[in-house]
Amino acid sequence: MTTLLIELAGPQQSWGSASRFARRSTEIAPTKSGVIGLIAAALGLERTADLSRFSDIRFGVRIDQPGVVERDFHTARSRDGQSFPLSNRYYLADAVFVAAIDTDPASAEEFAVALRAPQYPLFLGRRAFPPAGPLRTSIFDDALERALESEPWRAREHHRKRTPGPVVTLEVLRDAAPDETPHLSLRDVPVSFDPRRRLHASRDVVQTTVSLPHPDPAPTRSSHPASPLLGSATDHDPGVLLTDEEV
Repeated sequence: MTTLLIELAGPQQSWGSASRFARRSTEIAPTKSGVIGLIAAALGLERTADLSRFSDIRFGVRIDQPGVVERDFHTARSRDGQSFPLSNRYYLADAVFVAAIDTDPASAEEFAVALRAPQYPLFLGRRAFPPAGPLRTSIFDDALERALESEPWRAREHHRKRTPGPVVTLEVLRDAAPDETPHLSLRDVPVSFDPRRRLHASRDVVQTTVSLPHPDPAPTRSSHPASPLLGSATDHDPGVLLTDEEV
């Protein structure tokens, strides 16, 4: 199989799988339906399109930068003055993920091309949350698990500085294999995006980790040469008065 990796980064992301009514929650990582919806939009598919071509793909996501869960107290009013119910909407701020799509080589290449030049605008779970920039993709001629082990860590510099060490351990959520015991179940397999009757099925998910080398070398104490004007840091003891010659 071939695996397409997609970096998902943005100021805000929201990936709901069970949101209803006035509480719109988010999962801690992108959902399968959310990423397939992203690809479908890039391909120019309508919401009523047949989604059977996505039924055989395996999905996984690596949490490179978890972000912070934030809450938006949402109010809305129509143009004629009608008020809508108040709602609490949750999202992830400053997060970075690497989503993995395990599929056939032709589809992986088609999806990557479409994501670089999408037919419809792309967003990270909600229309108000666009990506930070053009989506970065890479293709591995290998299974999903090994692709996520090979892709370099995508966290931003400020997050990498807060995570020291020669090795970093990242959480992975992926489709469970038939012989694996799942850790959780998510109802995020898209059957239909038709707004008149959206339909999702459930999938079994396992939680694993991968260890990657830290891309930034550990800081070391540098020994700067002594300045000819100021001397070295050990030339003078501040507790000792200077002589006339030294002055």
